[in-house]
Amino acid sequence: MTDQAVGNSGAAAVTTAAPAAGSAHDWATGAFFGRKRELKELRADIQRTGLDTLTGRKQPRARVLLIAGRPGSGRTALAEELARSLADDYPDGALRARLTAPGGERVPTEETARTLLDELGIAAPAGADADTLSEMVREALAVRRTLLVLDDASDAEQVDPLLPDNPRCLVVATSQGPLTGIPDVRPCTLGGLDTASAVALLAHYTGKVRITVDPTAADALAEQCGGQPAALVLVGGWLAARPTYSVPDVTKHLHDLPDDADHAQGSGPLARALRLVYESLPQPTARTLRLLALAPAGLVDAHTASALAGCSVSAAQSALDDFAVQGLLHPAGEQYLVPGCLAPLLLKLTEAQERPAERQLARARMLERTVRQLQSCRAVTEPEGSAASKRLAGLPRALRFSSAQEAAEWLRVRQPALLAAARAAVEDGGLDTLARRLVAALVRALAAHRGTEAAAPELYGLHRLVLDVAERRDLHREKAAALLNLADLDAQTGRTAEALSRYRAALDAGRLAQDPYATARAMESVGGAYQEMGDYSRASDWYGRALDQRLARGEREDGARLYGRLGAVHTYAGRYGEALRHWRAAAAAMRRLGDLPGHARALSEMARVQEYAGRPEECLRTCQEAVEWARQAGETRLQAALGLRLADTLDRLGDPTAARLYRASAERLMEEAAPAYEIRSASVRG
Repeated sequence: MTDQAVGNSGAAAVTTAAPAAGSAHDWATGAFFGRKRELKELRADIQRTGLDTLTGRKQPRARVLLIAGRPGSGRTALAEELARSLADDYPDGALRARLTAPGGERVPTEETARTLLDELGIAAPAGADADTLSEMVREALAVRRTLLVLDDASDAEQVDPLLPDNPRCLVVATSQGPLTGIPDVRPCTLGGLDTASAVALLAHYTGKVRITVDPTAADALAEQCGGQPAALVLVGGWLAARPTYSVPDVTKHLHDLPDDADHAQGSGPLARALRLVYESLPQPTARTLRLLALAPAGLVDAHTASALAGCSVSAAQSALDDFAVQGLLHPAGEQYLVPGCLAPLLLKLTEAQERPAERQLARARMLERTVRQLQSCRAVTEPEGSAASKRLAGLPRALRFSSAQEAAEWLRVRQPALLAAARAAVEDGGLDTLARRLVAALVRALAAHRGTEAAAPELYGLHRLVLDVAERRDLHREKAAALLNLADLDAQTGRTAEALSRYRAALDAGRLAQDPYATARAMESVGGAYQEMGDYSRASDWYGRALDQRLARGEREDGARLYGRLGAVHTYAGRYGEALRHWRAAAAAMRRLGDLPGHARALSEMARVQEYAGRPEECLRTCQEAVEWARQAGETRLQAALGLRLADTLDRLGDPTAARLYRASAERLMEEAAPAYEIRSASVRG
């Protein structure tokens, strides 16, 4: 749980300008209190002679600095202050990743690696495993001088795969304890702030007057908070919002709170400070605060808070702004972040005061609101007057986007929270209908704004979520669709064996669902996987099965395409007679369908096979016929490519004059439009 929290106060760093009591915070500037000794030790540790140097070996990896401490002790803020002070030493910049989610769950290594690759501007292949992605991170950092901040590591297994094999880089990790397993790491362990720094942090929120009029009470208050920055920020925010209260008043109030380990908020200075703030809130506002623990990835905006609490968007926004002023939330761009040190305490409150049915209802409201926002996000990309744009006009104004650009930016900023919401909804198990709708809406929105290729890594994860729900609910049709989508992405990234396994599983699911589209699609894809693997006999067998099913259902366009795929695979296998038979069937089917470009291409493939089979006269006649059809279809590029084939064939037949004429004509056509593909005369593969 990161403790960037409570206004990034952490190790006594507060990203605010010192406000007057009760005023709004200015999050644009930063202030840092105390930790001078720890900063000095950390900087000295960078230059310390390592074990490798002492043994005469070259340092193989980046130096790791570890900042250890309890949540709320300021680990994250100290790491950020150190990174800021070292910025000039690392010209390739700093990368940041959080290794523990606000709810306390470990972030998978593959997800962390993708985050780092995104920051580096490197595209990660969809569906790649943790080893592949972490290797990509190490390779990228091997040629850079970069500072890597890894926040809230649970153990060494999260950190070790990401360590750059480059001693010119530096890794700063934060954790609750030692990272056993990573050699040559000496933790810098944080306790409470010294009294002077703790009082200065309080004065940053309350203003100096209330501190200077009773410095003894201020010292006592700092002691009550255990010098813990997160607790100090909460108490300081509480005082800042109440100008009539004195420091002795809050010190006594805090002292009188029972330190009960069985209390819903737990025990310790941070829990007591949160109890002080929470119990002073009006009941509706307090409920809004505790329900923020259900926000996906700890990220919340007015719509999320409104849906969770069942209040208006304006009331939710007002509450969030007030929470940020009091250090209960950390501003994160257009959203707010629930501090990692507070998230488990708020979750305990929610579980103690909200019945399971009420928590489930709050989640359902939030997911339903998110689905509607995603539908609006996609609909804004549709043409004016379309059914989707008409539905968009019927949505409340707060859910509509004024332009596709605004919607795309919303999707980009909210993507981490949206993906986290989808994962949480699927893991919940009790909201599967909403989870399916949310995933479907998110897939469509990503595809509409980013395209399926650019969004492939996110889509891969979403298809896996669909598969999880489909397997849990025995939804065979959706299982088949998810498997086909995953297999397609596997095939595109070169994982042919994995794709083949999923295509076969999709075929089984399609048969159970009695879905002819899924079964035919799976058969054809199985054939394609075998073709990619060079097993042409099995490829032609599966293409044949798919063809029989398509023809039996009267699906002539798909049948024509499959005739062509059979012709191609027989060509690769050197079975030219079978290849010609299927290309003739493909050409005839295309002509019956009125697809003149397709008919011309099928004839061109026939000519290719005749050339491979050593029948140049037949190749010449077929090529001439294909050129005529290409001309009628207006396919200039195809006409030019066929003209070059004709020229090559005429050269072989001993007619160089005619060959020059066709080649010159083809070159003129090529000048009009660059060819999109090439028809080769070289020998066929396989």
